[in-house]
Amino acid sequence: MERTTQLLQDDKPQGMSGNDLLSVVRSHWLGILVITVLMTGGSLGWYALQPKVYAAESSGIVVAAGAENLGLSLAGDSLAKSKAKGYQSVGESILVAESVIRTLGLKESAPDITRSISVSVPLDSVEIRITARSSDAQTAQNVADAWVAALASQVYELDKGNASPGTEPVTKIVPLAKATLPSAPVSPLLTATIGIGLAGGLLVGLGYALARNHFDRRIRAASEIERLFGLAVVGTLPLDKRLSEKSSVLESTSVVHRVPGGHAMAEALRELRTNLNFIDVDNPPRILLITSSLPSEGKSTVTSNLAATIAAAGRDVIVVDADLRRPTVHQVFDVLPDVGVTDILSGRASIDDVLQEWGPNPRLRILTAGRIPPNPSELLGSRAMEHLLKDLAQRAIVLIDAPPLLPVTDAAVLSRVADGTLVVARARKTTRDTLYRALSNLTRVQGRVLGVILNCVATKGQGDLNYGYYGAYVSADESRDTIPPRSGMNPTSQPGHAGVSVDGNGFEAHSPWQGPAKAAEITSQAMLSGLGHAIAGPSNSLTNSSDTPSFLAPESQWRSPSDGRGRRSAPPS
Repeated sequence: MERTTQLLQDDKPQGMSGNDLLSVVRSHWLGILVITVLMTGGSLGWYALQPKVYAAESSGIVVAAGAENLGLSLAGDSLAKSKAKGYQSVGESILVAESVIRTLGLKESAPDITRSISVSVPLDSVEIRITARSSDAQTAQNVADAWVAALASQVYELDKGNASPGTEPVTKIVPLAKATLPSAPVSPLLTATIGIGLAGGLLVGLGYALARNHFDRRIRAASEIERLFGLAVVGTLPLDKRLSEKSSVLESTSVVHRVPGGHAMAEALRELRTNLNFIDVDNPPRILLITSSLPSEGKSTVTSNLAATIAAAGRDVIVVDADLRRPTVHQVFDVLPDVGVTDILSGRASIDDVLQEWGPNPRLRILTAGRIPPNPSELLGSRAMEHLLKDLAQRAIVLIDAPPLLPVTDAAVLSRVADGTLVVARARKTTRDTLYRALSNLTRVQGRVLGVILNCVATKGQGDLNYGYYGAYVSADESRDTIPPRSGMNPTSQPGHAGVSVDGNGFEAHSPWQGPAKAAEITSQAMLSGLGHAIAGPSNSLTNSSDTPSFLAPESQWRSPSDGRGRRSAPPS
């Protein structure tokens, strides 16, 4: 927990991995897109408002006096080359600018027009290039040509003044190439403006997304939980709108692919069930407490569907509603709420009197909360509750639907009795701080946290898993989760989970066709994920095998008639 505290306090962006950054982009893609579009549109608006600048270029060459052959002058007369470099400063003078203004009748001042002219001399050349810029293309062309002529005239006058009387200057400037009319502006450039707008928008949008992610404390991906708390995420369940409050159990995982998005949830639940098979093989947990930080994070739905999935694999499971303040399990499974945990603890009923079978699968039984007591915490922390859970664990795997950790202490009290606790966090709702406080409550009472289940992960755009593949895939062996018979079960194997079979003792083992290499691969992956070991061992698993413990009453004695919805019409006599 010290590491968790430090990470929560020092939550710095530089610790973000590439996958985390990609998750941030997926989570805030709309904001990034809007910012990019706005900045690109703004840059286009700026482009439309800016005056267009056109450029025209003309040139002249320096030739030696008397050299009528132009080819000889271009060949590199040393005097002409030395003069050309000196004439560059003359071309940038106010005298040349004033001459051009007089010739063209321009209204600009000499300093202003000089700033729009650039004079260059290529290295080791006698050529002088004049580039004129103007908001009008025709003006730019005229100024460039006039500038070469004005420069030639100014150079001639200067050299003639320095020459001996009656002699011609030793060099002169001859126009070489006239300027062409520019067809497009050189500034601003449309492509550069769009590029800058796009790049700037993406950078600002990414900064916005990182800032939102930093200050938004809601958990969005499983990688955040693993990075911040050092806990394994044993399951990631997609958002499934079919799971309403009144009926939130997928009754048949064998036909769930016929419902849009159903296969994604079923596959995620089977993956969760398989991951739980790798928790502490030396000391397998039989009593699992499932809770959350706050209400409405889906703990009851997760508990119910996980129980149904385990039962579909041919294993006995009992769901205990330990939320003695706001019980909901009876609504989820549509069973009678009249009697339950409180009746057993008070001595008014026995376990066999109040256990109710779930209609679609008799391997799943429910122990409702019963009547709401005035002192829930005291009852849940009593020796009687501990004995009740241990008795149930001898019959089946026990899943406890407990109250949230932060509002009340009930779940923390129960965590000391359970073999391990699974904390449900809802994506985009549970915050890092609330999850931290919930885990701290468990740590203070020395509760054993097995991992976190991330619930309601969006199937598109965010989260860690892409469920699109599962949504489109219809497996030929979907019947692997069909309900096995209660009697006469094949002692060798039953269809199990994706390359996993259920043996005669109710345990999952890798099917022969997968081979030992596949078994080793799955085992190593689970060990690396921190999941560890198996959920139950042969010594304490209760199935329909021939070595059923004698303390469990025969099936004919504890099974009661059902009205098709899992309701018990009357307790057994």
